[in-house]
Amino acid sequence: MTNIETKNNGTQEETYGKTIVAYNIIENEQVCPIKDEYFSSTNPSQLLDCVAQVPASTKQDVQMAVQSAKRAFASWKQTPSPIRGTLIGRLGQLIEKHKTSLAHLMTREMGKTRKEAMGEVQEAIDTCHFFQSEGRRLYGQTVPSEMRNKELFTYRRPYGVVAMITPSNFPLAVASWKAIPALLAGNTLVWKSPPEAPAIAYLFSLLFLEAGFPKGCINLIHGDAGVGQMLMEEVDQGNIQKVSFTGSTRVGKIIGEICGRNLQTPSLELGGKNPLVVMEDANLDLAVHGAVWASYGTAGQRCTSAGNIILHKSIAAKFVQEFVKQSKAIKIGNPNLDESVLYGPMIDKHYFDHFMEHFEKAQKDGAKLIMGDGRITKDHKPENFSGDPENGYYLWPTLWENIKIDDWLAQNEVFGPCVGIIEVGSIEEAIECANGTNYGLSSAIYTQNRMYAYQFKSQIQSGMCSINNSTTGAEAHLPFGGMKNSGNGTRESGIWVLDAFTQWQAVNDELSGKLQLAQMDTEMLDQELSSNLQLDEIIPGARS
Repeated sequence: MTNIETKNNGTQEETYGKTIVAYNIIENEQVCPIKDEYFSSTNPSQLLDCVAQVPASTKQDVQMAVQSAKRAFASWKQTPSPIRGTLIGRLGQLIEKHKTSLAHLMTREMGKTRKEAMGEVQEAIDTCHFFQSEGRRLYGQTVPSEMRNKELFTYRRPYGVVAMITPSNFPLAVASWKAIPALLAGNTLVWKSPPEAPAIAYLFSLLFLEAGFPKGCINLIHGDAGVGQMLMEEVDQGNIQKVSFTGSTRVGKIIGEICGRNLQTPSLELGGKNPLVVMEDANLDLAVHGAVWASYGTAGQRCTSAGNIILHKSIAAKFVQEFVKQSKAIKIGNPNLDESVLYGPMIDKHYFDHFMEHFEKAQKDGAKLIMGDGRITKDHKPENFSGDPENGYYLWPTLWENIKIDDWLAQNEVFGPCVGIIEVGSIEEAIECANGTNYGLSSAIYTQNRMYAYQFKSQIQSGMCSINNSTTGAEAHLPFGGMKNSGNGTRESGIWVLDAFTQWQAVNDELSGKLQLAQMDTEMLDQELSSNLQLDEIIPGARS
């Protein structure tokens, strides 16, 4: 990897490493911000650790990045797609070479466990492997014409400049889901990094440069939500042809409005309130194990985390008892220092603050708190806590019961280690309850009854459905996305994401040397349709 500039990190350097000096990347150059202003990216597991000093981009920085992508598009779209795929293959090899280092930085910068971080880097590698070969399969169709001596074709064509806005909870995987197929299809990119995980974005962008992507194909800018607004202004100016966003439903709707008035269809992957159903015949050991992970893995900071656990009444008490037992045994702490923790801190203070607000709102509807004491402190922490709770935003796992589907807690994404219990009496009631929110991202059912499983997958209103598995998890060759308020119907991953980054062109190739008008000059049999077959006389009963 290109030499990376670092600076002294004071007392934290021996444990966590130096502070990275990050840059914007424009025209394949590492660029300082116009105003020479920076912000710090800190380690959420140890707030004294400064992971990176990062440019605070301005409108002029954004405009430079957009113009760079705009200039690069003219030549990049003409690059044969198998060659574009070859560069993506090189990128995959580079990610694999630096897998451990990237995972270590991810754990440091956003608090994900080492095992999860390694899995996320592997997701980016898998995405590269998949799309390298898709460079030789950007298929169109040859369509038969109703005219003689005429050929009809369809082609996938890139949009142009793609604005990419990614979240901090999956800083590498989600970025790879967007950047790799967008580039493969012939688009160029302006990527706004998540302000909580900009160092990962910076190193990932450097790997694109090392892989040999031409000047201006990928441009990286850093900053807060205001930089995202500046990108949307470029949409209004006609300089960006596609927006790909992963984040909250509230922001997604704003982006949708801006793109809509410019006759663009954005790619929106938004929030979730994901149901996990456990029926009376389920393997309870498997169900509890899956539910604990779905609820508390990544400290609940996944858009696919379980939000509502829907239990058949006959097994509810036993399930809750075992769920609480396993949840209390969870090891929480600093994943940089202890690889055995299940989850670490909240990624940033604003996620912590948002989580803490849910307690009062849940209790107003009569929800009963079974487990969960808010912030973990040095005076009130789990016996097996690992690390210093005073220097991170660590939370107790939280469980509520006595929830109804219309309650605030059942309807709203908390985005943290929190889940609610809802009891039902039948598969029909379970499905109705699972469909009872405005979200439709992910879902799961635990059952050994194949008819229950069939009913659930047929009737659930979610873009992704698991049977006897967690609500979380994705593979590089399977479509990822939601229904209702969880997205606008676009999908990421697999061949389906190509529909988000390409538009169809129909080509009509006239070979006859004359004007032939469809429907008007088509050769047809003009005689009146008639039939001499007397079927009603030879088939018994036909006349009656």
